[in-house]
Amino acid sequence: MADTSEQDERRRRLAAWHASGRILWRSHADRPLGEQLAALAADASSVHDLGEWADVYGNGVVAELESRVAALLGFPAAAFFPTGTMAQQVALRSWAGRTGNATVAVHPMAHPEVHEGGALSVVSRLRTIHPTSEPRLPTAEEIRATDEPFGTLMLELPLRDAGFVLPTWDELVAVVAAARERDAVVHFDGARLWESTTHFGRPLKEIAGLADSVYVSFYKSLGGMSGAMLVGSSTLVEEARVWRHRYGGQVFQQYPAALSALLGLARELPRLPSYVAHARVVAAALAEEFAQPARGTGSGTAAASGAVPVAPWFRVHPRQPHTHQFQVWLPYDAQVLNEAAVRQAEETGVALFRRWFDSGSGPPGVSVTEVTVAEAGLEWTADDVRQAVREFMARVKGEAAAEAEAGNGPAD
Repeated sequence: MADTSEQDERRRRLAAWHASGRILWRSHADRPLGEQLAALAADASSVHDLGEWADVYGNGVVAELESRVAALLGFPAAAFFPTGTMAQQVALRSWAGRTGNATVAVHPMAHPEVHEGGALSVVSRLRTIHPTSEPRLPTAEEIRATDEPFGTLMLELPLRDAGFVLPTWDELVAVVAAARERDAVVHFDGARLWESTTHFGRPLKEIAGLADSVYVSFYKSLGGMSGAMLVGSSTLVEEARVWRHRYGGQVFQQYPAALSALLGLARELPRLPSYVAHARVVAAALAEEFAQPARGTGSGTAAASGAVPVAPWFRVHPRQPHTHQFQVWLPYDAQVLNEAAVRQAEETGVALFRRWFDSGSGPPGVSVTEVTVAEAGLEWTADDVRQAVREFMARVKGEAAAEAEAGNGPAD
């Protein structure tokens, strides 16, 4: 259990985000329980007949959701899972049994390798190999050059920890073809596949159709409460349902999650292309303002004027986001940046950034945050972003100076 100070900080952040009049993205976690439940009760009738009896073991609204997602992604069958971690464990171990090879080719920054406590090996007895360690998806040449056979190639689309990056369409087609040349099946970790259509210039059904199985999430891009879906052939999904039960994921009274997922499909899915387009506006404005000289130090670029820039160093990655999410890196401790971010929200009602984390790579004192642009962010102009950057960096420099004076780190 987290200590009291950590819980207090979390409550402070949530209260600040909830009260902010201008924010790039709102999640379910930003609203109290009562508001979330009331919103679901008020809106669910627009996507399902609430006069039906409650779904118990997945034979009502959950089954409707399964049918809809299977058709949307172009597969004959789908199975609802309480978590994506479980869905992928089941998919990958099922493919291992079918191919006779328990080795999975996967990126070292992919979710199962970083965020699941080694579950693929500990729970599912699978072994992973890495065709590349570069912060991008593997190329077809790297797949062909992999030293040993593998039964399944798992591709996380987009690769979140590398900056929500995607290959080009031609690169993706080539990678899948290279895996098939090696008699491997292909599984997509599509937790955020929904927002990849803009980058690829292809509909969801065509993108998903490259793979033998796909997992998608409902609570990330679509704003659902929880839950995931695994789609594939009828026989794979039938086997997956058996393994779901063995893993403790038997579907029981999941109708609230299913209803919120249906709402996400109806509301958020059509809007995602507009979020991706506006994320590019926001990213460009962030980069432009970070590179500007601090106000009052001259005009023109920092390089031309010799003035001190708004940020001593920064990185917006990718410079043109592939999805509606991207990374920002700054050379300050995460504690300094988090305090500046929450103070900006509290004092101005503007929430530019959310959580910052130590980068985990590179020199000490470099931190990274993930920026998401959704419905609330569409109201932001480029000038709004630039103004918010200036206000944020003024607080960052104040916090950094206070930390330095207290002997906790260098001043800017």
